[in-house]
Parts: sequence; structure tokens; C-alpha cells
Amino acid sequence: MSHFHAVVWLDHREAKVFTFSPDDVEKLVIHADKPAKHIHHKAGAMGPGHAKEDEHYYHGIAETLAQPGEILIVGPGQAKTALFKHLHAHDPKVAAKVAAIESVDHPSDGQIVAYARKYFAKFDKTSPQRV
Repeated sequence: MSHFHAVVWLDHREAKVFTFSPDDVEKLVIHADKPAKHIHHKAGAMGPGHAKEDEHYYHGIAETLAQPGEILIVGPGQAKTALFKHLHAHDPKVAAKVAAIESVDHPSDGQIVAYARKYFAKFDKTSPQRV
């Protein structure tokens, strides 16, 4: 089934992608190859002290977002902005479909979908009519 909206909740370990229509929801879970570890920067050490982003993880998420028309990205930390930066650099067509990026903690799957439905209900009222 074709779904027009998608919401992706992610952190650096896991992404939950929900594509949905008014009466149907599909879920896909993507796991990072190597979950990010917190790095402590030592005085005098070279480099920024941050773990390198898992490009393969973000590319896998981007592939699942190719079909939906509008995308909401949510999550608790910096992974949501890292995904958005990845999309701009590697998948600009998908990046153009991102309606918003919002901070949310660790909701249940049902809460994620309800949040996205509520968001897109407001968004759809202000968007031009689809053909």
C-alpha cells in the first residue's frame, strides 16, 4: 500500500520508520551497524572528540523514506539533525520532503504515530490541495 506520510523516530542506535495513510500504518526498524559510543575528549588530544556518524545507517533510513511524500523526523538527541544533514548531502530529493524536525523523548510506537498524525493534520490544512 502507498502511504503519503512518514515519521521517523531515531537515536544513534535505532530508527523506527512509520509510513501511514488515514487508516493504515507500516513500521520498519533499522539498527545502526555500530551503535555510537560516548567519547570523552582528553585535554591536548587532536580531533573534535566525537564519534564518526554511521553513514550506512543513515543511508538505510533514507532508502525507506524515498516513497512517502512528506516526512517528519523526531527523536531525543542529535541523530535527527545528523540524518537531516546526511539527506541534504546524499539524498536531496528525500531532504526536500522533510516537513519538520522535532525533539521527542522515547514515546511508544502508538504515541509516535499519533504525534505524526496530529502534526500532519495541521500541516495538510495549510498545504496546497493534492491532486
